[in-house]
Amino acid sequence: MSGTYLGMPAFPEAAREAVANTTLRGNLRHATHTIRAKRAKAVNEVSDWAGLREAGKRIKDHTLRHLDRYLIQLEESVTAAGGVVHWAADAAEANEIVTRLVKTTGESEVVKVKSMATQEIGLNEALRDAGISAYETDLAELIVQLGGDRPSHILVPAIHRNRGEIRDIFRSEMGEWGRPAPDGLTDTPAELAEAARLHLREKFLRAKVGISGANFMVAETGTLVVVESEGNGRMCLTLPETLISVVGIEKIVPTWRDLEVFLQTLPRSSTAERMNPYTSTWTGTTDGDGPGTFHLVLLDNGRTDTLADEVGRQALRCIRCSACLNVCPVYERAGGHAYGSVYPGPIGAILSPQLRGTGSEIDASLPYASSLCGACYEVCPVAIDIPEVLVHLRERVVEGGEVTRQGNKVVLRPAKGHAAERAAMRAARWALTHPGALRTGQRAASRTRRFHPRSLPGPGRAWSGTRELPPVPAEPFRDWWQRTRGGKGGAK
Repeated sequence: MSGTYLGMPAFPEAAREAVANTTLRGNLRHATHTIRAKRAKAVNEVSDWAGLREAGKRIKDHTLRHLDRYLIQLEESVTAAGGVVHWAADAAEANEIVTRLVKTTGESEVVKVKSMATQEIGLNEALRDAGISAYETDLAELIVQLGGDRPSHILVPAIHRNRGEIRDIFRSEMGEWGRPAPDGLTDTPAELAEAARLHLREKFLRAKVGISGANFMVAETGTLVVVESEGNGRMCLTLPETLISVVGIEKIVPTWRDLEVFLQTLPRSSTAERMNPYTSTWTGTTDGDGPGTFHLVLLDNGRTDTLADEVGRQALRCIRCSACLNVCPVYERAGGHAYGSVYPGPIGAILSPQLRGTGSEIDASLPYASSLCGACYEVCPVAIDIPEVLVHLRERVVEGGEVTRQGNKVVLRPAKGHAAERAAMRAARWALTHPGALRTGQRAASRTRRFHPRSLPGPGRAWSGTRELPPVPAEPFRDWWQRTRGGKGGAK
């Protein structure tokens, strides 16, 4: 299996294959149900959880409304603290900046903190092409990298692997990347963790360059924050001589006081802990303490276009907790790889099509990778209404276009395909805005109900092939209401 998502099929095809994998489904069911139960218990301990959730939403919305101002403040704060800020419009520019910075140090290898932003831009592959080895140090990311695999979960990238599979990967691959696995390695968690610890220790002590993302950036001080559970991140953030952080522009919070809210909601929503075991913060550089050189690469890569969408921009509130994945019935059965993106699950189904556009087959399919049950919204610690955005993006796909900006306007760019669906939606819109025609159509449908087919012809087979058409009632609701209530209008 390739380590990238390039060339993957659209969600329906990928999900069909994944659902047939009983081992994968078993791994996912066990892991998601365990995390889900622990999260619910941790959240129920907090009496003001609803208030914290609302506070997080408001902080994020305020920051996004004034993102330009806070980005400038952040740059000034980081620069004043001794760091260097770089701006990257897209993945190619970000990769070029990071590659150039690493080459400037004269080093040919880097250690990495778990970072979805660097996965999003394909940084490891870009560094490899430039002759630079990038070593993942998060345990789950290490498993994925050693296995030539792809991440399948925001919090636990190797959630699709069981202990036996991990043991086999360590035994066969560790020696190719550095220190080999101990002889006689078993699949007990303690032995697997110790094998990873020994393998990574030599890389931590040797590396001169570290690369990270960040969970949050505090505009008022220029402070970056990484939260984790293993301690590998702190090793990468403190031991190297040079630190390069690649962070999406939406990860800003205005003040330290704002940060307090998320340091309560993020650990409970992600790892079901009251607080993260390791919360690392750094502000620029300090002589004799930590890296002597710090670079911050601020990544756009579709975020500004997402910000221009009044409905879709709420996806930028996301704090990458993964709670929505763990309650999603679709993710539980299909797994993360089926989404064809570093961002899987419900949040990926709305974030990826906005960052990448809906022009490709896979991105056009993602808004449909949901039953719209609403469980994702209920657990989201920043109240992202994922079902609302999914429906919004489905409309974009049906209308056949991507949202682009022309000056201060948001414009829907028409695209090819979906002609039958667009025609059906337009016909429905016309009927629903002409009550007389709708009433006549409803009465005609009820009188001809015995002639109605059990499945749809032509393009409609794609819908009725997996479900029965609902029976047409014996009479329209309007007629029933008038007959039983004696009124011509609505309920009183």
